[in-house]
Amino acid sequence: MDVPLHDDLDGQVALVTGANRGLGARIAADLADLGAVVYAGVRDADYEAPGDQRVVELDVTDEESIRAAVSCIEVEADRLDVLVNNAGITDPSGNTLVDDSVDDVDAVLQTNLRGPMLLAKFALPLLLRRPGGRVVNLSSGMGALGEEMTGGAPAYRVSKTGLNGLTAYLHGEYRDDGLLANSVCPGWVRTDMGGESAPRSVAAGADTPVWLSRFAPDAPGGRFWRDREVVDW
Repeated sequence: MDVPLHDDLDGQVALVTGANRGLGARIAADLADLGAVVYAGVRDADYEAPGDQRVVELDVTDEESIRAAVSCIEVEADRLDVLVNNAGITDPSGNTLVDDSVDDVDAVLQTNLRGPMLLAKFALPLLLRRPGGRVVNLSSGMGALGEEMTGGAPAYRVSKTGLNGLTAYLHGEYRDDGLLANSVCPGWVRTDMGGESAPRSVAAGADTPVWLSRFAPDAPGGRFWRDREVVDW
């Protein structure tokens, strides 16, 4: 799809959650290569981010940690142009809802849905300071309502459906204020979560999230994307 894009992200600030490995690390690196000041959101404050990335301690399951991370970015950079909600976990993939423990369900929903929702809540004042602030939510085809939801991982599937709902809400509520919120399915990627048998490289999985992070103010929002094409919710 032909959409207006920033040629580079010089002068812009991005926060990527779960930036210490896998997709998050690659997205953070690619955004930094485009010139963005990248805050690598990680739970381990001793993490040594590559290049010029700035480490910000961030546990997406902890409200105070989220508040502190956003406050740090406001104090240091006084702006936020891109929020990439990448951090996520899954329940045991072969489990049905009957088999999943309550702790599994709670942990997945807290990380994959509540975390991005609170991050959006506290980051919105910064994202809305300038037209074209972007929220990129790392979702999954496993959460698409048009797909048959079988094969286990119930909490993961429902969390990603909810994350798509968050995207639709942010678009509906804040598009007139200049916010661009989009969901993206990176595909089945060879990460710790995806496993070695996954068919897609980390670079391929990161491509569309990074592309969405380059959207200019007149670009579309409120969509679900895969491989730079709109897909059904």
